[in-house]
Amino acid sequence: MSGQQRIIYVAGPLFSVSEMIYNRELAEALRDAGHEVLLPQDACPPFSEILAQGLSPPEAMEIVFEKDMEMLRRADVLLFVLDGRVPDEGACFEMGYAYATGIDLVGIKTDSRSSINGMDNAMLAVPLKDRVAKDVQGLLDIISGLDRKT
Repeated sequence: MSGQQRIIYVAGPLFSVSEMIYNRELAEALRDAGHEVLLPQDACPPFSEILAQGLSPPEAMEIVFEKDMEMLRRADVLLFVLDGRVPDEGACFEMGYAYATGIDLVGIKTDSRSSINGMDNAMLAVPLKDRVAKDVQGLLDIISGLDRKT
């Protein structure tokens, strides 16, 4: 790999089989490029399994939230998966946290849908600073470019 190893938190939808498969494919490509990847769907059991342990929904949500925040605090890059009709609300929160704490932000969007005449919402587009790839190779190129600014 050219450039430095990054710790990359993958923020995006993870509620359907196809979303989870795509997230794993992204994580594998990033790992193959030498990066450490923090993938929330693999770090915490599904919500239903947490509830099956006898916890209340608020207790289960607290566990998920704290585990995700623990991983996010370790990251030096947040990858926002922008695919979907609308951005995932959890990923929006994670991106806001990352932006506020100085974590580098990058995105990937293979979906042609957008909210505003071919553009994404300004609250997503501006912090991403045009660092949104259309495919995995473009993503790796953007991440490699982050190395040059540090």
